[in-house]
Amino acid sequence: MRLLLLTAAALLVASPAAAQEPEESVDAMLDSLDARITRLEDINAIERLQRTYGYFVDKGQWTHLANLFAEDATLEIGGKGIFVGRPRVLEYMQVAFGPDGANVGMITNHMQFQTVTNTSPDGRTGWLRGRAFVMASSGWGLPLYEDEFEKGEDGIWRISRLTGPFTMYTNWQGWGENALNNTWPDKFNPPPDLPPSTVYLTYPAYYIAPFHYPNPVTGEPFVPDVGTVGAYHRPPGTAAQMEALGVGRQVDGTQPIALPPRD
Repeated sequence: MRLLLLTAAALLVASPAAAQEPEESVDAMLDSLDARITRLEDINAIERLQRTYGYFVDKGQWTHLANLFAEDATLEIGGKGIFVGRPRVLEYMQVAFGPDGANVGMITNHMQFQTVTNTSPDGRTGWLRGRAFVMASSGWGLPLYEDEFEKGEDGIWRISRLTGPFTMYTNWQGWGENALNNTWPDKFNPPPDLPPSTVYLTYPAYYIAPFHYPNPVTGEPFVPDVGTVGAYHRPPGTAAQMEALGVGRQVDGTQPIALPPRD
């Protein structure tokens, strides 16, 4: 990449106007271009990681899926609760949904859309908000992801926090008349390490997952409506338990991340 940037810089410097620029300006320009390209590559890597997660869900590739997570990552799907650490991510998948591999009669198409991805100014942390449409053997579901990612010392991005609250869940007869108001978190094993970060209801109630980013035009945070139609409740002791385990990455919607300056 540096060679490509140097070539571009050489072409610029070859112009009469650029020839008068001090060498420090050329170095600054190269650093700026390098940072912008790195940020774009990081965003692409994060989105590819999220999509790969969905494809592994499709075919029950739980071991491959767990390896997308950082060692101390957390996972929270629906209202089940929080699982801490990569081994627990794998246990959750294999106990709740069966051993690795697709089975006859199994369908779990996990289609993902509308991703909004950001990275921290230092390029070590990333966030993604995206919607999924799940067509499964058990019915239909609409989870909305607000996930966090970390870039390891090896330069590889991994999932550090995956949260997938459902906005709608129903059987095959359809959401118009048969939508369930929750995802029945206590109906299957294994038990979580922590209670749910938020207790909420799905359609016909609503739950707005907090945004990790501010309004990109005004910079103002979006604070979700907590009116009587929505159902919000943070179980007692959840924050303290999360802090004790070093799981301090939940997003509360009132302090979105600071986005890198626009070029």
